[in-house]
Amino acid sequence: MTYTPICSVDDILPDTGVAARVGEHHIAVFRIGHERFHAIDNVDPRSGASVLSRGLVGNLGERVVVASPLYKNHFDLTTGECLEAPEQSVRAHAVRVQDGRVLVALAGG
Repeated sequence: MTYTPICSVDDILPDTGVAARVGEHHIAVFRIGHERFHAIDNVDPRSGASVLSRGLVGNLGERVVVASPLYKNHFDLTTGECLEAPEQSVRAHAVRVQDGRVLVALAGG
């Protein structure tokens, strides 16, 4: 698995996301609280716009999700599943923190 450095841990405020480009892929990286990080595709499948990193982070039951700022669909940050329309799910990517940097490895790549 190849990890790509995205940014410093301190570049992402708790409970927000940032957009990054890894190769040709638009990725949204989220910081949940102070210690947890998640990454999913940034492109909203319904609109085709690269905006998921700007969505509101929260919980639906036990799931940590982001709500798309356009159509308000909720995406599980662990799995990428779209809760309202599973056929519009996005990929979830591996994230790790090393030496104060956030790194992402693309799913399937």
